[in-house]
Amino acid sequence: MLLVFVVVFLPCLALAQKPPLLPEKDVGALAQELSGETAKRNLEGITRNHRQRGSRGFHAAAELVAERARAYGLSDVSILQFPADGKIFYGTQRSRLAWDADFAELWEMRKDGATWNPAVLLGSYDAMPVTLAEDSESADVTADLVDVGSGTTESDYTGHDGKGGTAVRGKIVLAGASPGAVQALAVEKFGAAGIISYAQNQRTAWWGEDENLVRWGHLESFPKTKTFGFMVSLKTARALRERLERGEQIRLHAVVRAGQHAANYEVVTATIPGSDPKLKQEEIAFSCHLDHQRPGANDNASGCVTILEVARTLQKLITEGKLARPARTIRFIWPPEIEGTTTLLNARPELAQRIKAAIHMDMVGGGPVTKAIFHVTRGPMSLPSFVHDVAEAFGAFANQQSEKLAKTGLAEYPLVAPEGGKEPLLAEFAPFSMGSDHDVYQEGSFRIPAIYMNDWPDRYIHTNFDSAANIDPTKLKRAAFIGAASGYYLAQISQKDESATKEQALISALRRHAAYLRRSPNLSNEEMGNTVRLEASYLWQAADSFAAFIGGTAPQHDDSISAFLATPFPVSPEAQASGNGLLVFARSPQPKGPLAVFGYDYFEDHAKKASIATPKLLSYQGLWGAGEEYAYETLNFVDGKRNAQQIRDAVSAEYGPVPLAAVIEYLKDLEKIGVILERR
Repeated sequence: MLLVFVVVFLPCLALAQKPPLLPEKDVGALAQELSGETAKRNLEGITRNHRQRGSRGFHAAAELVAERARAYGLSDVSILQFPADGKIFYGTQRSRLAWDADFAELWEMRKDGATWNPAVLLGSYDAMPVTLAEDSESADVTADLVDVGSGTTESDYTGHDGKGGTAVRGKIVLAGASPGAVQALAVEKFGAAGIISYAQNQRTAWWGEDENLVRWGHLESFPKTKTFGFMVSLKTARALRERLERGEQIRLHAVVRAGQHAANYEVVTATIPGSDPKLKQEEIAFSCHLDHQRPGANDNASGCVTILEVARTLQKLITEGKLARPARTIRFIWPPEIEGTTTLLNARPELAQRIKAAIHMDMVGGGPVTKAIFHVTRGPMSLPSFVHDVAEAFGAFANQQSEKLAKTGLAEYPLVAPEGGKEPLLAEFAPFSMGSDHDVYQEGSFRIPAIYMNDWPDRYIHTNFDSAANIDPTKLKRAAFIGAASGYYLAQISQKDESATKEQALISALRRHAAYLRRSPNLSNEEMGNTVRLEASYLWQAADSFAAFIGGTAPQHDDSISAFLATPFPVSPEAQASGNGLLVFARSPQPKGPLAVFGYDYFEDHAKKASIATPKLLSYQGLWGAGEEYAYETLNFVDGKRNAQQIRDAVSAEYGPVPLAAVIEYLKDLEKIGVILERR
């Protein structure tokens, strides 16, 4: 019956364009109050700081956010501090030493008679902090430049003199790979004095197109041999390479005053307290990441100021009586990316237990020049939840309204900032993808469903051109609207909202089903049947999550939905497990968090100590996913109930068929390092 209703309801929704889920007066209040200009003014303040973890610049940005939160009337505003000394672990995150820089310059020297004098300034930390690679150490070096190509293989070094790279010793190397990828060979093995990199990270259609961009780079967080690195543009690197190919001697002088030091991870947090005596102990969290190089406007000052604007708007409307205070508490969190969230949820387990859902924003303000595509991204299949359908409902509404405005000049809720553009939003409703703090929330240790909003691609990500000038206030307002409406709805949701929420869930399911059907030419009938079976299972578990969210009882399932989703493919029966496919594992209580975090790979480190070869799954390329995704979800599906065959089938439905042997090998390796335990 519900399915029939949704099929009829879907075209009606498109015609009426009435706001979903929330009363129209609430949507109107949010649309009217949210300000892209206010968000952008705050962004301009944050982007003045070079915001590396534990640094003076990060602290300045944290103080700015905290000051604004207090001015907006938020409660419990504080900057939480967690020691970071390179030794303390927070779950899977080995705390990284803080890093600060005071001064850095890179000069090309010219010979004047018998002396060499500074002639051309190639890099200045004061003028452009991204010039200095993160985690560089103090140095005062004058040395010749040597081109080592990419710098990631021994042949890049031995080719210079045929004697094992001795021509590199004491020199500064020019490398195409990132400084961290070059460090072990160039500095530790062959004795280079330092690194200049022109690494073209973040590959997109515009990759390498703008020769003037200087890209962010970093050295190893836990190096055996400390060194320094500078980043130069592709234009500068090509000129240097051409001169070296002609046999010209290029001598450089590098001066760096910088280094790692023990300090604290800092996490800014604030709340809007809930009204219900019991439910206010539950929280809806808004998340971003405050760290990045200067300017770091879209990545990720945009997410930080957008959740700050959500906070300002909700607090103001609640204070003025235009919105009712929600039953649950709404929390806002500004941490260092991934490592800060992993630290927070491990150091404050009571907080992790209170958070019912998270709304994470990482790059949400890119204007047309950035070539950005805005995404409202679902969680992984390992964590079915109706929460993502709520975000899709408000995202679809913003799409409809912004498209109507662009086509006709009129819309009931245009969601436009006076200083911003009027282009349609065109938000994509994307399947789960990794790469930010939403990975931590949704990881099997915490299982907190997270709505993820992000721009990708962005032609200026991680470069000196990621500036406030490229941020669109209208985009900030629309992202804030989707986040504010979703978070406010989740903070007050109750049994009365079940029917409307399920309608949105089924609309989302129909859209996803169409996407699954488009995959069919790439799959055998057996694999497609497995995908449809797990799709139906996901839908019902997501429906059940509503009851769990509000503390109710899950309803009986309707088999007609499964039958509909099976069209035109029959649902394959569950594969019969045998041998190692029958193995069942449970997650160990510790450590908590994703295995690959920032600057430290828990699996790689512990596998090396246990003499475990790199498992095949980590380099596996599926039809829609790669090794990182397969590994993340394989561990997430470990629950003490599923066997290895069932886990294989689940990750295959999500990312494309994968050999059972590769999944079993990875599970056994996880057991060897104590992350999971076999259930006997």
